[in-house]
Amino acid sequence: MSIQPNEQYILNFLKQLLDTPSPSGFTAQVMKLVEAEASSLGVKLSWNQKGGAILEVEGEDSSRTIGLSAHVDTLGAMVRAVKSEGTLRLTSVGGFMMNSMENEYCVIHTRSGKTYTGTILSTHPSVHVYSDARDFKRSEDHMEVRIDELVHSKEDVLKLGISVGDFVSFDSRAVMTDSGFVKSRHIDDKASVSALFGLLESMKRESWKPKHNLKFLISNYEEVGHGAAYIPQDIDEMIAVDMGCIGDDLSCKETDVSICAKDSSGPYDYDMTSKLIELAKAENIPFAVDVYPHYGSDASAALSAGNNIRAALIGPGVHASHAMERTHKQAVFNTTKLLAAYVRA
Repeated sequence: MSIQPNEQYILNFLKQLLDTPSPSGFTAQVMKLVEAEASSLGVKLSWNQKGGAILEVEGEDSSRTIGLSAHVDTLGAMVRAVKSEGTLRLTSVGGFMMNSMENEYCVIHTRSGKTYTGTILSTHPSVHVYSDARDFKRSEDHMEVRIDELVHSKEDVLKLGISVGDFVSFDSRAVMTDSGFVKSRHIDDKASVSALFGLLESMKRESWKPKHNLKFLISNYEEVGHGAAYIPQDIDEMIAVDMGCIGDDLSCKETDVSICAKDSSGPYDYDMTSKLIELAKAENIPFAVDVYPHYGSDASAALSAGNNIRAALIGPGVHASHAMERTHKQAVFNTTKLLAAYVRA
């Protein structure tokens, strides 16, 4: 029998995640949210040395352990230099198009705990001033943060306590529309984290157990390539739950569960992928099978690190990934349904 996800629970938790800044390397605050939610569901939680969370659920048969991963870290930036005129030069955290962040509001997080707001701009930001403003290359060297403080020099900025190495988070601008869309930055991969917690909430609410032991890895360095390089050694197989891509020759839609057959790291496990496809068909879950040539996942990191596992990749369809992203709530719910079908089979 199919489970029915608690839709409002999933959406509420997703909104909390989206509203909590968490660029790779600066995830302590969002991990406190994860920890509190796991505690409310009565789920055992431990930590790896990088600050990632490992949640454990006992299955009916303890002879095998299935790993499910999703990452809570996002794109962001770091202060590379304080410029003489009182603006900040950035270095990217994660891979994104710099022009997709132009004119975005941001927060500078100092190491003392104080925060300041600002705006990410081109160094030629006005057509009234710069003749090349429209065509000026949007590269890291040509972007800066305008701080919302009365600063006119490097010294003014340093007096605020802002310095090189401070993290910069982008406003998520999360909105849930009446038509069911979720539009926000950082849906990659917070939508998948909420889908995993929807699975945990269902287990508690409906009092069911998975067939085998489960370990949920909420990783915090996926966007920089090593989120799940280490996984608990008792994991036999792993499903990375991450966003599905939309566009070009891909068939995934914003309401679908994406099942990725191959990405830049190579093909995923044939039997696991086939099982996911058959379960999606049997449960009448809207899905698409696609190949993502410019993509890597936590499962890619785990395999590359030499872990003795087989692995698969699924997740909700997301439009405009690493830019102003959008998915539909049905894709998130469908991801939870397919995971439930897999861990019960």
